[in-house]
Amino acid sequence: MATAILDLDVERLPEAIEGLDRYATALALLRLQGTPCGQLRRPVVDGRVDVAQLRDEVIAAFGWSLARRRLQRQLGWEAPPSAAAGGLPSVTVAVCTRDRPLALAHCLEALERLPDDGQELLVIDNCPSRPDSRHVVARHPRVRYVVEPRLGLDCARNRALQEARHDVVAFADDDTAPDPGWLRGLRPNFADPLVMCVTGLTMPLELETDAQEWFERYSPFGRGFERLVLDSSNVGPAHANRAGAGANMAIRRTALTAVGPFDEALDAGTPTRSGGDTDYFMRLLAAGYRIVYDPAALSWHRHRQTWADLRSAQYGYGVGVYAAWTRNLIVEGELGVLKAALGWLRYVQLPTLLRSLLRRSGRTPLDLLLAELRGCAMGPVAYLRTRASLHGRASSAV
Repeated sequence: MATAILDLDVERLPEAIEGLDRYATALALLRLQGTPCGQLRRPVVDGRVDVAQLRDEVIAAFGWSLARRRLQRQLGWEAPPSAAAGGLPSVTVAVCTRDRPLALAHCLEALERLPDDGQELLVIDNCPSRPDSRHVVARHPRVRYVVEPRLGLDCARNRALQEARHDVVAFADDDTAPDPGWLRGLRPNFADPLVMCVTGLTMPLELETDAQEWFERYSPFGRGFERLVLDSSNVGPAHANRAGAGANMAIRRTALTAVGPFDEALDAGTPTRSGGDTDYFMRLLAAGYRIVYDPAALSWHRHRQTWADLRSAQYGYGVGVYAAWTRNLIVEGELGVLKAALGWLRYVQLPTLLRSLLRRSGRTPLDLLLAELRGCAMGPVAYLRTRASLHGRASSAV
């Protein structure tokens, strides 16, 4: 059965949670005064979640954390440094999309519910095969519409950075629904001039199918509920995926001159399938900049709904990770990717594969693991071929 998604404030838990007859479990996002602070899974019995047991679970799991957060908030220690000093950069919100008008419509509806802090809303329609996305944007007068004719998500991201009228570009995937506090969670972190990128917490919008359940278990976009400041002192570039995911990230436009544009041989729309965000995080860290992961910047993501789409996504993630590592090895000379690849294989992939083969409890489905491993094997080849193809087209154009 499916899992219900709950959004609860720990200081104002409801008297009853019911009407969940078609669900077996509930995943509760917990907030403290609006800020995400944790999550819990609880069983659904007779369409209800036992609130008394939920309250006990919250206290047992998060009691100390909640007390610490309350104290930090009272002392003013929780906000990013200098966030209250003003002078924060202006923001363009960019949605890169291709032939997914329904998803785009839902995303734009969520973006228009954001408080108006002067942000610009921009849609980059990437090599569209039909005018549906243009028609969707036409129903939203505040949104500016731009076509990027070259196929590829990184082409669209680069176009957004070029077209944006503000200092920071906050990227929202078209299958996300940013929370009303999303931008106000991202923006204060840019008070630090060394912060070049900020990512946020991404939670599942729904868990209605087995594919969506396994996506969240095996490949979640979230990186926990503690704010992290990542730089060369605490993480190597090869482990930059700790920073978060491109579905929920904001980048200073000056990154174009600092580390260059996104590599257009990477990510959706190319044989590499993904990896553009990971590669860019690696380059920012290697150049000495900071990346902040802040769970206050919450967005909701609609995970892959069918098993075939999930398996394809896992293959694509495998391709993308190894494609990004290949680029950083041959272009940036980042030898740490070799150690990272071996560590992932030895300490994560092989043990997970062994548990699946031995049919251990809680094992990951074998076809997802094999799809990921096939993708990893294809990643270096996919990147080298795509890079050569791009260079060939550029030479022909000259």
